[in-house]
Amino acid sequence: MRKAALGAAAVIAASATLAGALSGASATAQPSQQGQSGSGKAEARGAAIAAAAAAKRGIDWQTCPEDWGLDPKVQCGYVTVPVDYAKPHGKKIKLAVDRVGSTGTKEQRQGALVYNPGGPGGSGLRFPLRITTGNPLWKKVAEAYDFVGFDPRGVGKSAAISCMDPQEFVKAPKMDPVPDDEADKDAQRKLAAEYAEGCKERTGAAKLQQMTTPNTARDLDVIRAALGEKKLNFLGVSYGTYLGAVYGTLFPGHVRRMITDSVVNPSREKIWYQANLDQDVAFEMRWNDWTAWVAKHHDTYGIGDTQAKVQQAWEELRATAKKEPIGGVVGPAELVGLFQGAPYYDSAWASVAEVWAAYRKGDTQAMVDAAGPDMSDTAGNAASENGNAVYTAVECTDAKWPRDWATWDRDNTELHQDYPFLTWSNAWMNLPCSTWGVRQQTPVEVGTGKGLPPVLIVQAERDAATPYEGGVELHKRFKGSRLITEKDAGSHGVTNLQNECINKRVDAYLLKGELDSADVTCEPHATPTPTAAKAAGGSGKADLPAVP
Repeated sequence: MRKAALGAAAVIAASATLAGALSGASATAQPSQQGQSGSGKAEARGAAIAAAAAAKRGIDWQTCPEDWGLDPKVQCGYVTVPVDYAKPHGKKIKLAVDRVGSTGTKEQRQGALVYNPGGPGGSGLRFPLRITTGNPLWKKVAEAYDFVGFDPRGVGKSAAISCMDPQEFVKAPKMDPVPDDEADKDAQRKLAAEYAEGCKERTGAAKLQQMTTPNTARDLDVIRAALGEKKLNFLGVSYGTYLGAVYGTLFPGHVRRMITDSVVNPSREKIWYQANLDQDVAFEMRWNDWTAWVAKHHDTYGIGDTQAKVQQAWEELRATAKKEPIGGVVGPAELVGLFQGAPYYDSAWASVAEVWAAYRKGDTQAMVDAAGPDMSDTAGNAASENGNAVYTAVECTDAKWPRDWATWDRDNTELHQDYPFLTWSNAWMNLPCSTWGVRQQTPVEVGTGKGLPPVLIVQAERDAATPYEGGVELHKRFKGSRLITEKDAGSHGVTNLQNECINKRVDAYLLKGELDSADVTCEPHATPTPTAAKAAGGSGKADLPAVP
């Protein structure tokens, strides 16, 4: 889930098979019809046709283009998919994929591990860097698997879509997300409607209509076939868990091993309007965890020695930035964009606190650098706009959203009273879905289909972006799955953190297919510690996570 909604914050900027293709790859087996209706059968046939063609064609692996910014050891290629799976011989797009081959022996190799980092709108192309950088958490898995990443349809190198001019998208300061009156709400509604119309105009209705999770799941199966894999090994984080849940429902017999990490609640009743409201509650909980931590380290940061005092300091900072944007560009909206990094990832706890402490000591530039836009970074701004466009397109097209403003106004006004940190910011981000210009679909009914093997589900108990109940719900729906709970922890994306209780189980599952006989609760990973030197002097740009 992305930014104020499902995935890594836009301001954080985040949140991949050298051996020959496996022989006899299954490409023509018909996927399950579970969860599909109407034209779903036609799209299932189209997916089988596209997968069969991809299996024959394979992937022409080449040295990656230099401007992709990847390690020279990474290879890149493309997989062709239909825009509309009901018309498999119609218009096509190319999806960018990349890989680094397994580091072990031929006997150790178990195929490709395909990754999605979330969003919707996140790029997975950095995933193979977990091998090239020697990430110790993935050393054993890297001996057995090629690491394969891809840009989903509409993202980055895969027929990127757009909803507005990127430089306008990042321009700051934006309106305060918290409305003072009805006029503020009307202004935000106007912006949201204009954004929705811009998506339709710049992307085109025909293409926008096909920006859905089920289509991305079908793309994933075509990638599987192009890799020469009989069955898919998949690691999905955040929104990637919903992609995995839909894939496991539509293609249960094509799954070999699947890990879902930080789980989107897959219930039709949650996708996507209610999921975002639930997120507001969870963010407030994790925000309070962080402000309590800042208070505990008052000797380092000097912001407040109680949680209440830190909260008061935040409200004063917001008020100051509302009255006069910091450096002319950092208003309340930009502050939320920066500070929500702490509830997302506890690896950002210290860096966000450092920027805040530096600002309080008079270093205004530290706050501007961390929270303000870089108008000279045209490539980065285009990527941010594209990520937001894909997020909006997928969530708005995936499901039916309330069309009446009264529902939005009632729900978010009530939530804001007790959960003020993110509620209105999240509402405005998603409001384009209320005036969406293409047909909104009914979400897939996620559930266990014939042939789905046991799935490993990993979930932090205090996750802000994907509340814990999502992991529990997917566990119920995927029979035979196992749930690992990281107790009293709330970082988003658990499998890439140092926690031996979790790490060894991820290895056992991917390397041997082993799961515990029952669900497991693990103690939390280590609590972050402050960096006194940086806090005292000001670190400038916040060192927020951009984990591949």
